[in-house]
Amino acid sequence: MTSQPDEVHTITAAQRGLSQEQSGRTRRYLISMGIRTVCVLAAIVVPGWPRWFLIAGAVALPYLAVVIANAGRENDEPGTMGVPQNALPSVATVHPYPPES
Repeated sequence: MTSQPDEVHTITAAQRGLSQEQSGRTRRYLISMGIRTVCVLAAIVVPGWPRWFLIAGAVALPYLAVVIANAGRENDEPGTMGVPQNALPSVATVHPYPPES
């Protein structure tokens, strides 16, 4: 009777820490808001049809920034512990008795 071994979870497969994950989300949001600020300022000085493109970006970016920043932990990739995963050496099966000839 052969039984399946239980699945083993290692700490290296754990998600990143909450503070690390939140700082990444904050950084993505701030980058999006920086791009929006550039769009607003450029829309003031740029004439012609590019102005409408910049205004559309300034209007759409806040919504997209919030959606991207609120992409929660369910999409988070596993974190790293700073320790590379090494291959384990194989263990030879040792029989107490030599095979019979």
